[in-house]
Amino acid sequence: MTVGFSLQKLRNNFNDSSSLDIPSLYQLQSEQLISQHPIFFVRIVYHNSSRKVHEEVIKYAQTQQPFSQKNLAYLRSEEWLADYPPAFTFHEVQLKDFQSISYICPIGYKNQKPEYIQIIAHQPLASNLQNSVILSAMLLSKYTDIVLENNRQKSEIKLLEEILHRVGHQLRNSLALIGLHAHNLYLKLQDNLPQQEQAIIIRDSIQNLDTNLTQLLDCGQSAKLKIALQDLRSILAESLKCLEPCIDQKQLKICIPETSTSLAIDRLQMKQVFDNILSNAVHFSPDFGTITCSWQIFQSEVFIKISDEGPGLSQEDIKKIFTPFYSRRPGGTGLGLTIAKKIVLDHQGSLWAQSLSQGGAQFCLILPRPTTRPTNI
Repeated sequence: MTVGFSLQKLRNNFNDSSSLDIPSLYQLQSEQLISQHPIFFVRIVYHNSSRKVHEEVIKYAQTQQPFSQKNLAYLRSEEWLADYPPAFTFHEVQLKDFQSISYICPIGYKNQKPEYIQIIAHQPLASNLQNSVILSAMLLSKYTDIVLENNRQKSEIKLLEEILHRVGHQLRNSLALIGLHAHNLYLKLQDNLPQQEQAIIIRDSIQNLDTNLTQLLDCGQSAKLKIALQDLRSILAESLKCLEPCIDQKQLKICIPETSTSLAIDRLQMKQVFDNILSNAVHFSPDFGTITCSWQIFQSEVFIKISDEGPGLSQEDIKKIFTPFYSRRPGGTGLGLTIAKKIVLDHQGSLWAQSLSQGGAQFCLILPRPTTRPTNI
């Protein structure tokens, strides 16, 4: 049996907001470690960022009697920790009054205190098992960062929703008033056809703005997702069609696969995701540049990549690109990619950005493929 996380199980945990807690990750890892012979005791010390304290998870093998409170107090005192070895290294340590063999693998150091996996075994661990413990520490560190980032983004998106609904209420009142005046002008200009046509344009534009505002406020709300089987390629093609004037102006080359697949998604909302990503790709692409869309189809999900040949993304961009009101585009609101992120999360998917080594930016999406006939959420 291999020591380490079940990636699919953790992925399911991340998609379930009720499971996004760090203690459960460490509990899961301790259970997997204790199943490895000859390990009979596992203690993982970690920093709980939500509570801002260091906590521990302890697990015994089924045949092992729990240690006395005196022994546990000794372990927690860390008197045996003579120095602070680098993270993700494996070391044997000497414990007072313990006959078995003890090891430590540091995960990291936060608030000047160590986080580590402590293992006590009946006999020395083989090198492959030692390497597996190191890998476990690395995965714990990585997935802790993912959980913290996920929770941070959810908090920011919740704040964004509150702002949008407050602003949306005020905008609706103004739009309704403008629309009323436009309609009155239309009625009064029966004998002036050119001006009446202008009044119609104003009235229809107000109606479109109100519709778009409603879609914006509703986007990403799971209760309002209209899930149905949709063709991936046709949605991308539709988004690219809307961007044709800008694409033609820059004489960009668009590469898109001929093959396609079906996704169980809300078409309108997922089109908004692709609209935002492709709009950025077109904006930052140089003249005569290439925008490449590709995807890999797996049994239960699709991995989609959209890349350009623009200036790429800085480390700050990658960190903040989905943060509300962060934008590098002149006049940009910084809301498009935040909304896109929320839509993808509500579809039980993933969205992230990266800078390509050869230049340019790349946005990656993972979206679930239907395994059963979809029903409206």
